[in-house]
Amino acid sequence: MKFEVYGKSDCPKCKSTKDKLANLIGKAAAENEIRLAYHDLETVEGMAEGAFNDVKDVPTTILRSDAGEPMARWEGTLPPSVEVKAFLASAQSRPMQ
Repeated sequence: MKFEVYGKSDCPKCKSTKDKLANLIGKAAAENEIRLAYHDLETVEGMAEGAFNDVKDVPTTILRSDAGEPMARWEGTLPPSVEVKAFLASAQSRPMQ
């Protein structure tokens, strides 16, 4: 499972989103491989990833399955903790692959 955060360096909500997810993942991901990727939309690589994923607002967070399929998406807001925790709990209950 992977959380992808798309943001900009001057965006306080983007930093909060990244920090919040890192904290929640750190608390929950002892044995699971749950990753967090940050894409800076002020770089060429970040803009390319953002365009590919139809990112129109910051922060945008996309949660992807291990197969790369989108599972959830939040645009212009921090993902609610209760929703993130539910996804993390479901990841912990899955058998390791």
